[in-house]
Amino acid sequence: MRVLLVEDDDGVADALVEALDAHGHVPARARRGSDALTAHRDADLLLLDLGLPDCDGLDVLRKLRRVSDVPVLVLTARGDERSVVRGLRLGADDYLVKPVRLAELLARMDAVARRVAARTGGGERVVRVGDVEIDLDSRRVLVAGEPVTLTTKEFDVLAVLASRPGTAISRQHLMDEVWGDAYLAVSRSLDVHVAQVRAKLGRPGVLCTIRGFGYRLGE
Repeated sequence: MRVLLVEDDDGVADALVEALDAHGHVPARARRGSDALTAHRDADLLLLDLGLPDCDGLDVLRKLRRVSDVPVLVLTARGDERSVVRGLRLGADDYLVKPVRLAELLARMDAVARRVAARTGGGERVVRVGDVEIDLDSRRVLVAGEPVTLTTKEFDVLAVLASRPGTAISRQHLMDEVWGDAYLAVSRSLDVHVAQVRAKLGRPGVLCTIRGFGYRLGE
């Protein structure tokens, strides 16, 4: 996902850009609200701080909504009820108050992306990699036209990878998505499920291991 981070604090921005990149996203950064109003065209999602040096982030959101439906997740230290309500009424898709745990931020970003895709009818819901076909809505998998039976957890693992084919997805993110919390999931369980999916597909090269990071579906 191409993520535009609108944040004037260099320390916060550097940490978030590094974390987003490590979790398979393509981050870019804007320091000023005026920059966000032009750079948003190249983003799939905005992370918007409200305390910007040239204008209030809520004004940026108001202007943005006049010209674009790009998903916006407000990420700010401003946690008073009035700001939260104004942000959501002005068109923010979600609102998070700093400090926020990285796992929650990533989960909220994915949730926003899913809601937008469902609302617009966008997004590829049938993913094809070689002769492997994954239908994310009906939860069916075909290999060379023949059905493959996966357990619920096996399909869940495959679905997370299929939601971003060709993108390396970290072990932590996979466990967060499938088990709900990477810290509660057993890391070895993920390896077992991936191995089982790989064996059932019978296409070892389709599901790639990224050593020291995670997995990727496709090239």
